[in-house]
Amino acid sequence: MPTITCITENSATRGSPFWGEHGLSFLIENEEGRLLFDTGQTSAVLLHNMVLLDLSPRDLDAIALSHAHNDHTGGLPAILNARPGLPVYANADLGRPRFSRKDGRYQPIGMPLSIDELAYLSDLHLSAEPQEVLPGVWTTGEIIDRPEGEGRSPAHVVPEGDGWRPDPYQDDMSIVVETKAGLVLVLGCCHAGLLNTLYHVTRHFGTAPYVVMGGTHLAAADSDQLRHIVDVLHGISQLDRIYPSHCSGERPYVALATAFGDRVQPCPAGTVLYFD
Repeated sequence: MPTITCITENSATRGSPFWGEHGLSFLIENEEGRLLFDTGQTSAVLLHNMVLLDLSPRDLDAIALSHAHNDHTGGLPAILNARPGLPVYANADLGRPRFSRKDGRYQPIGMPLSIDELAYLSDLHLSAEPQEVLPGVWTTGEIIDRPEGEGRSPAHVVPEGDGWRPDPYQDDMSIVVETKAGLVLVLGCCHAGLLNTLYHVTRHFGTAPYVVMGGTHLAAADSDQLRHIVDVLHGISQLDRIYPSHCSGERPYVALATAFGDRVQPCPAGTVLYFD
């Protein structure tokens, strides 16, 4: 039975000893192994919550990275120092330097490891194509077609020549988990856009997911965008549950919960979901 556990998220289960931080990390398990999808922002929070789950880096079979931003890759050094040689799956553009621009200053927000350091510490698998990480657990591959809105921030930039340009978020990808009931789509930050990612998954995997969970990057979406997204989601007949988290935003969460009722639920750190 596939199981997905939220290890790191902006919030933690109320009354629990789990810690929250701005970041995301999921443990995806099936009978064939354990995948860590993203590593949160800090090693301290990731390792603290892993201990509560009786989970060690040595228990992991692979890591997949949704993209390079440090709120999704901050725990990498701790995991790979404890478990060197662990397979890591990501997009080939993962190593591009990333920055956030504020008040004319440029702050690095990419991985805490260089791509060469990551390749040295891990068994690195970079590809724009979907990769099967565990039997029945796939990366989406690169979301190339993006006719719908993306999860963008005007502050996110990358160096180009002697200047800067908006981050293309080329490395953004998600995870698809095959279950008996259908596909579960696990999002990291969804910079490629929620609807673009859903269209991509439907094309490449032959069906839309019945569960969508993780960061949807809708916090900056306006009312018209949210209405459009709700309309499209209503058209996905098999969509049964939505677990928005991390970068989804409070107003979009309320919009989704208003449209779909209790089919929309939070997924704070410490949440364990079972899929038949």
